[in-house]
Amino acid sequence: MQVTVSINGQEYTRDIEPRLLLVHFLRDELGLTGTHWGCDTSNCGTCVVLMNGEPAKSCTVLAATAERYEITTVEGLERDGVLDPVQEGFREKHGLQCGFCTSGMLLTARALLDRNPDPTDDEIRVAISGQICRCTGYATIVRSIRWAAEHPDG
Repeated sequence: MQVTVSINGQEYTRDIEPRLLLVHFLRDELGLTGTHWGCDTSNCGTCVVLMNGEPAKSCTVLAATAERYEITTVEGLERDGVLDPVQEGFREKHGLQCGFCTSGMLLTARALLDRNPDPTDDEIRVAISGQICRCTGYATIVRSIRWAAEHPDG
């Protein structure tokens, strides 16, 4: 079947198998490898993208159903060479170690800050609770998102 999907402000049309997952469409069809594929059970959150601004685990979404959404991947956070404040926060406060969960964390944080520009640390923890980081213990991730909230212009 043919699908046309809007990703990071650009439309892509491809012939795909109806059962193709969005994570594989992004990575294999479009080469957008910032979206990671981790657990294959929708538990880890590394594959999170934004669908109309809301976090979604792309390993649970069929690419064919994504046609009616604006998809944002981690590649879409940076604009004209300028990092999103969330990306800056992760850099400033060392919110990553191995980096595998980072793209999903960044997108989840962006959605949180779009809804709530000044979340509490508990609200940040709740927002990222659907994602697993095996390296950091989450303290630096929370500090990174807090930094982004305090520096909305980067």
